[in-house]
Amino acid sequence: MTTSSFARFNSLSRRLLLGLLVAQLVGPVLAGRAQAATLDEIKKRGYLNVATEDDFRPFEFIKDGKPTGFDNELVEDLRKAAPFEIKQEIIPWTGILAGVSTGKYDVAITAAIITKERKKSLDFTSPIADATHYYLKRKGDTTISSIKDLNGKIVGVQAGSALLARLPELDAMLKKDGGKLGKVVEYTSYPEAYQDLALKRVDYVVNTIINLKTLVAEKPAVFEIGQAVSGKSFPAWAVAKGNDALLAFLNDFLAKEKASGRIAELQKKWFGEAFPDLPVAFEPEF
Repeated sequence: MTTSSFARFNSLSRRLLLGLLVAQLVGPVLAGRAQAATLDEIKKRGYLNVATEDDFRPFEFIKDGKPTGFDNELVEDLRKAAPFEIKQEIIPWTGILAGVSTGKYDVAITAAIITKERKKSLDFTSPIADATHYYLKRKGDTTISSIKDLNGKIVGVQAGSALLARLPELDAMLKKDGGKLGKVVEYTSYPEAYQDLALKRVDYVVNTIINLKTLVAEKPAVFEIGQAVSGKSFPAWAVAKGNDALLAFLNDFLAKEKASGRIAELQKKWFGEAFPDLPVAFEPEF
């Protein structure tokens, strides 16, 4: 990564974090509009405000006008198990975590990767899958056959994603062979990044292995998966920092879903494999 591009990358990361923290601080001032509801308050009012993504296969997406995917099936299970109504709002990724940290939504039921930065304003449930990051390239692109070939090439990632914070790991891998991270292009959603990859506007895209496997299964003639470009990471659901009772309620729900075999069933259905050894809690290094 050049000095200027690395500075831009760090500046973007700082702005993302700063925006999240500022929103959290000013939220309670806004006439109570942005204060996270406790579990008792949720029970009293009779509903839980849930935010899910609109286009993040295979976790959440819209098909034939209806929400579907791994997390959306769990939302339906939660509707049956919860002693209150589930009100679901389907929105783009960029508004979800900020909305939870400020109390606009009670929980983000999405594959939010657990990071140190996010844990400053959010608490996370037990992990729901493995989210190790890999690179994706165009099918048949002979210029990329290993990580060292990513030297100086243009990478696409989703804006506000945890993958931005993990790109220095890839940069360190490249530097071992005398290379560097190239230009980083951010997108509102991953489908936009994939489209630009197919059109040769970026050289590769970084995303979690689960999402990339789903994409390649759908478009095997267009894309192929490369190697891991990060250490272990895990996605989970998110609530506002300190909302302990709600977090415990959600963790209890997920524990029961795991014990019944439902989580493994959905993992196999949507990810092609189950993850029986996921940690109960995860402390990220990044």
